[in-house]
Amino acid sequence: MSETKKLYIKTYGCQMNVYDSERMADVLSPLGYEMTETSDDADIMILNTCHIREKAAEKVYSELGRVRKIKQQRSANGKTTIVGVAGCVAQAEGEEMLARAPIVDLMVGPQAYHRLPELIRKIEAGERGLLEVDFPADDKFEKIPAANNAQIIARGPTAFVTVQEGCDKFCTFCVVPYTRGAEFSRPVEKIVAETTRLCASGVKEITLLGQNVNAYHGIGPDGDSWSLGRLLYALADVPGLERLRYTTSHPLDMDDVLIAAHGDLPELMPYLHLPVQSGSDKILATMNRKHTTAVYYDVIKRIRDARPDIALSSDFIVGFPGESDADFAATMQLVRDMEYSQAFSFKYSPRPGTPAADMEPQIEEHVKSERLSELQVLLRQQQHNFNQNCMGRKIPVLFTGKGRNPGQLVGRSPYLQPVHADAPEEYIGSIQNVDITQVGTNSLSGLCAGDNAQSEPSVQHKAIVEGAAL
Repeated sequence: MSETKKLYIKTYGCQMNVYDSERMADVLSPLGYEMTETSDDADIMILNTCHIREKAAEKVYSELGRVRKIKQQRSANGKTTIVGVAGCVAQAEGEEMLARAPIVDLMVGPQAYHRLPELIRKIEAGERGLLEVDFPADDKFEKIPAANNAQIIARGPTAFVTVQEGCDKFCTFCVVPYTRGAEFSRPVEKIVAETTRLCASGVKEITLLGQNVNAYHGIGPDGDSWSLGRLLYALADVPGLERLRYTTSHPLDMDDVLIAAHGDLPELMPYLHLPVQSGSDKILATMNRKHTTAVYYDVIKRIRDARPDIALSSDFIVGFPGESDADFAATMQLVRDMEYSQAFSFKYSPRPGTPAADMEPQIEEHVKSERLSELQVLLRQQQHNFNQNCMGRKIPVLFTGKGRNPGQLVGRSPYLQPVHADAPEEYIGSIQNVDITQVGTNSLSGLCAGDNAQSEPSVQHKAIVEGAAL
């Protein structure tokens, strides 16, 4: 019997990269590769990269330095190691990286990872330096084998399902249209089938993914183009599905049906990540965000009217080219008005090839740092306030695994907070009520009440699912 081959994937960046890494493991499984948590014993090492954050390529080069030592040590022991770089850095800088890092055997962009099996076979036959970063005409989702039941169980009670990729918005700071391509939406039936299969294997919570997920416009079984809201109503009826989430959204694509779903569907969790980026209309226009602060305020009001207990999250960029003190003050005021449960904030850093990289004036680094620090103080206080409001409440928690301490489990609240509680292992994969007794900076702790807290049955909205309301 031949020795099992090992696959190690290090994932950077967003949830979609996590999803892509799992799909890479799925497509290589028929070749006999099994996932390993340690790179030292891996026959294939893949770095699945993200190009959004500052100095993304430099971080990959640094990791490749460590990988080179592992590859050399394994070679000294008579073992072959294939090194690959996948994702958006590979898409944007593949040729340069192959030239600078000769230990890399292949570069594969995010639209081509379904071709990994044929690329690996070529490398095993002696080819090196393979570059696969074109936007292929074939649908990668059609080429991906379904994960088997054991793989799904091993990944736990939560899962990601990509429904949409790419973006047509062309924000001036963003590389996504250049690395992920134009918007593409999967057909409704494919998404429902994947969700049904995951839930039949024990998954309780599904997060729908897309670079601009609420721009979803997949073809439905009736031949019409379905919106994300209509898709959510259909997925809420999948047997075994107890929780639904989606990310990341754009304010312009929060339509009436999607907002109504937040009030109608118990399965749709009361948490929304809706990036605004700035509170200044001038900066929003320079960013090409295509919405104003008035549009954002109106969308948030309508969402809170539909679901008053919803927790809001957002993204902010400070120090964007041309941002004045008044522009930054407008961002601070918007944050005060919104009262976020959490948010992500960053200093602007130029991305080569994007319009903003050549804009003037660029903001001095010390000014960006000062503004970011001031913003993050306010955001941390709002997160603390939101968490503090959970003290003494009974909150349904989906337990996803073991905690750091013996006898402890960890899970997620409906508002996406990590929650720790002492509970038996058999509760993993179930939703249990937890009495919150402690509040930390980023998480909650409490006592597991031991009473099952499954979602109420979904309200049937056949008129929306079948299209009469659209």
